[in-house]
Amino acid sequence: MTAAIARYPRRFATLVKLEHSVFALPFAYVGAFLAVDGVPRASLLAWLTVAMIAARTLAMALNRLIDADIDARNPRTRDRELPRGLLSKAQVGVFCLASLALFLVAVSQLAPVVRWLWPIPVVAFVAYPYLKRATWLCHLWLGLTIGMAPVAAWVSVTNELPLEAWLLGAAVASWVAGFDVLYGLFDLDVDRAQGLHSIPARFGPRGAFAVARVLHVATPILLSAAGLLLDVGFVYWLGVFSVAALLIREHALVSPSDWRRLDAAFFTMNGAIALGFFGFVLVDALL
Repeated sequence: MTAAIARYPRRFATLVKLEHSVFALPFAYVGAFLAVDGVPRASLLAWLTVAMIAARTLAMALNRLIDADIDARNPRTRDRELPRGLLSKAQVGVFCLASLALFLVAVSQLAPVVRWLWPIPVVAFVAYPYLKRATWLCHLWLGLTIGMAPVAAWVSVTNELPLEAWLLGAAVASWVAGFDVLYGLFDLDVDRAQGLHSIPARFGPRGAFAVARVLHVATPILLSAAGLLLDVGFVYWLGVFSVAALLIREHALVSPSDWRRLDAAFFTMNGAIALGFFGFVLVDALL
């Protein structure tokens, strides 16, 4: 009995892929550090971290819950916890409510305006899984949703939303939407067979790569635009250069006719982009 109970934390952690927090959380810290032009108070960073992890956990759990039947019909995803029966829909529903409760507790400790804005990301989380049933623009919605990370962090520590915060959010949105378009190649045939919508399913591999490249060209441009409005040093600009270089490397790993290294392009390169850019921003803040 004890051994069975002990398996549940691992199942929930796998369900929401906690390791993928490496994408959004570093950019939330980027927003927070740039907002105060230095290092935010430890208590603010702690509550911001809790809020971000709880929000991302809620988003992933909702996605798995809403897409459970679709996942069961997809060879790539049918071994996930819900299709296999390792977790029930009721259990995941309770997990969603617990994540939402933790998110609201953390939000209550941040800037006053955030206590009124919290429904916006929650609505975005709920809407995202349904969009693939209606439009190939779903990738852009995911980008906008994760692009909220630096914007939310900025307003959480300053109670303000200047243009530079929006530019950071737009940079993250274009970056995420771009790699999500490429990731959609894994489900190209299944999406077409099930009548689901994605840019790869609508425009094919070459169209998907073209869209991803445009979005990823926009990412360092938007980071540069934000930097021009901020009081940053040369280390920030090294960070922008590193993002551009890693995106070039990411697109060099795969092509419309060769997706063999798509996993490396998705996780390794994008994890390096998020962690690396935050590292540059951190150093710049400390100098």
